[in-house]
Amino acid sequence: MSELLPEHAVVVLTRDLPDEELRAGDVAVVLLAHPGREGVPPGYTVEVTTVTGETMAVVDVAADAVRPAAEHDVRHARAVTPRS
Repeated sequence: MSELLPEHAVVVLTRDLPDEELRAGDVAVVLLAHPGREGVPPGYTVEVTTVTGETMAVVDVAADAVRPAAEHDVRHARAVTPRS
């Protein structure tokens, strides 16, 4: 297994998470890294925010559902429906 990303690393989702209204390409920050254990793959708890800093979602994802943000990645804004 490769080394997990550190807490506070900026990451990019690699797949849609429709239950959370998140899309591949959305930017998140690693809050916690989970090394995994028998029957449970490694992963992360990540936070996705709006461009003004409001938390949109805090979700647990498998390690392969994110990738580290790269030097030449560009943030992209999209409108979302506020949750009640």
